[in-house]
Amino acid sequence: MTRLSVNINKVALIRNARGEDLPDLVQVAKDCESFGAMGITVHPRPDERHIRYSDIPALKEVVTTEFNIEGNPTDRFMELVLEHKPHQATLVPDKPAALTSDSGWDTIEHATFLKSITAKLQDAGIRVSIFVNADEKFVEGAKAVGADRIEFYTGDFARAFSSNPEGAVKAHVEAAKKANEIGIGINAGHDLNLDNLNYYKESVPGLLEVSIGHALISDALYFGLKNTIQMYRAKLD
Repeated sequence: MTRLSVNINKVALIRNARGEDLPDLVQVAKDCESFGAMGITVHPRPDERHIRYSDIPALKEVVTTEFNIEGNPTDRFMELVLEHKPHQATLVPDKPAALTSDSGWDTIEHATFLKSITAKLQDAGIRVSIFVNADEKFVEGAKAVGADRIEFYTGDFARAFSSNPEGAVKAHVEAAKKANEIGIGINAGHDLNLDNLNYYKESVPGLLEVSIGHALISDALYFGLKNTIQMYRAKLD
């Protein structure tokens, strides 16, 4: 089974627009789980334009499935994660001003840094996933620094999917085969949606988890949050 983790960043973005507590982020996280989400993902950025660092303690207290905190492992991020100990930390090489994640780590060039960060997180009992482009050498690099999993950046797949599904997923299939061969778990995320999710899941061997936020919350405007989560689960089950 491929697990669905719901990224609630966009819910926080709506809340922040009015400077109040509507929608209630904690209640949304609880409801997502009750509707079928198998995990909750958040990505606090330095400007806190959606998830705030202060949201993390309350979310950690109520999430009963799997709590995944992703982001660039700056000193502030590491302090947050080590204090609140989510089930998983996903390391993403976002620049502070990045609108959204658009590329993965070069796990070879940044091997020394990633190895140190990975060890600190694992010593605290936190599973480590490293965000990478679908390239065998970066998968091998993630394994070499000790990561438990990689998360494939799927934005490139999503952009090419409508015109050439087989070509769009080819690199992801090959990189996944390498991951299975060397024994590192596979997550994926970015621009996966109701149109391309099932094809990706059926094509990529050993896919353990997908993290979906923007498309899922957008679909929820039309279908409702409960229906939407169950629609995404149906694409994975």
